[in-house]
Amino acid sequence: MVKRCAWVTEENLYIEYHDKEWGVPVYDDRKLFEMLCLEGAQAGLSWWTILKKRENYKKAFDNFEAEKIVKYTDEKLKSLMEDKGIVRNRRKIESVVTNAKSFLEIQNKYGSFSNYIWKFVDNTPIINAWESIEEVPSSNELSDKMSKQLKKDGFKFVGSTICYSFMQSVGMVNDHTTDCFCYALCSKEI
Repeated sequence: MVKRCAWVTEENLYIEYHDKEWGVPVYDDRKLFEMLCLEGAQAGLSWWTILKKRENYKKAFDNFEAEKIVKYTDEKLKSLMEDKGIVRNRRKIESVVTNAKSFLEIQNKYGSFSNYIWKFVDNTPIINAWESIEEVPSSNELSDKMSKQLKKDGFKFVGSTICYSFMQSVGMVNDHTTDCFCYALCSKEI
């Protein structure tokens, strides 16, 4: 039997996310933007809620293409508020547009969002060695620093806990527990 992190349920969607995405380093700007937006949407909710709606989010937000999102009209925002396939929270929906603007400014300034965001971990994933899920933090000094900088750069829904979840999801930190089969896979040199 395959051993996974204790937070993974028997749901196939959850298993696939854990086994193929969570903790795997991501350097693609569009994918990084998607994950930052989805982590923000998760605020106050469970990741499972967002994961189940992920495909709806991609469709609703033009596959997280920031260049399209920054052009959203009030009419488009109103239609998003009526979209039952996503979390219909006005502030969270508007934050995606705000974040798209900041994201494009960061790309322009740093050459890519990936260059900007990966500098927080000196361009190398942090490999933790947690033996149990209880040891895994929900935030740390690094996520505090990232949150503060993202907010300074105009991003919304980027608190420290959201930033830490984001870092986990895109492989900036490997928080698979050491008994999980993915731990070794995500600990290899990139």
